[in-house]
Amino acid sequence: MTKAFTFKVLATDGKARRGSVTMPRGEIRTPAFMPVGTGGTVKTMYMDQVRGVGSDIILGNTYHLMLRPGAERVARLGGLHEFARWPHPILTDSGGFQVMSLSKLRKLTEKGITFRSHIDGTAYEMSPERSIEIQGLLGADIQMQLDECTALPAVEKEIERAMELSLRWAERCRTAFGDQQGKAMFGIVQGGDIPALRLRSAQALKAMDLKGYAIGGLAVGEPQAVMLEMLDITCPELPADRPRYLMGVGTPGDILKSVARGIDMFDCVMPTRAGRHGLAYTRRGKVNLRNARHADDPRPLDEESDCPAARDYSRAYLHHLVRSQEALGAMLLTWNNLSYYQKLMQDVRAAIEAGIFEARAAEISEGWARGDIPAM
Repeated sequence: MTKAFTFKVLATDGKARRGSVTMPRGEIRTPAFMPVGTGGTVKTMYMDQVRGVGSDIILGNTYHLMLRPGAERVARLGGLHEFARWPHPILTDSGGFQVMSLSKLRKLTEKGITFRSHIDGTAYEMSPERSIEIQGLLGADIQMQLDECTALPAVEKEIERAMELSLRWAERCRTAFGDQQGKAMFGIVQGGDIPALRLRSAQALKAMDLKGYAIGGLAVGEPQAVMLEMLDITCPELPADRPRYLMGVGTPGDILKSVARGIDMFDCVMPTRAGRHGLAYTRRGKVNLRNARHADDPRPLDEESDCPAARDYSRAYLHHLVRSQEALGAMLLTWNNLSYYQKLMQDVRAAIEAGIFEARAAEISEGWARGDIPAM
């Protein structure tokens, strides 16, 4: 495997791209979905299961890991790859979003963010330089700039202020990151739902010549149509030879529509969180295993699935586990959901290579619209 961080577009179909990110720890086949491993674990999953369903990369969270067990401790123990027994690529977010959303006591200045832990109230400072330092201690292969993510809706003046601050922080993060062989720092396009601000942000980050670009501040309360409009505006402004990462997205439907606009990488807690709450993603759409209709149903979730959780266990058993709040229920449904998401990405990559992405996306969407099999 290469010692450098590289990205190649291998095929296109319309604006959809089939690509490959390569780095010392392995290849990321794109479009890619990254399971969220917030605190050094993809909840309810063994790492070999995460790899087994087809994941090339996972996401770790700077904010949570700096609070517990601490970045310096993780570094002493060999870095996050060794600590979590995941030898493949890891992307870490900057921690900024969690500071804004979880910390009740926080203050934002040009220097950075001061905040108190949501766990025990301990005071911390997070500057762009400290965020990159923490991500380096964790050993992340792809590191994200510190930014300020503004929840929508918001007034234009506030969105512009946060976007400009994020650009200045991006410059500082780039300097702090330096030239780390085989690793990358991604900038984050901000600008809320204001087209002109999105363009300014994308153009300024493009001028920094970064190894990859993320689009942030979407899927934070705005309608899907607004998110897609911002992608239509932003993607053409980003370099065609760099990976594009849509942060925090999303549903299978969001993913198909975003791939069609040129997005290469995704992450979202949705498949793991849904699994812990009794909801399964399938080729027939979402299935709520809490519903009484499944109580006497001996059929599996999906008899055609390659995932044992979907193929080998009855709906009646899954229903029982969920209603009884048995840990195995969350484990099996999360396994199913991550397997489904990765199968979807595999399907998308193959369709782009074959030049049939639009038709295949329509076929997948029609399967969701038809819905689940009839109740017994």
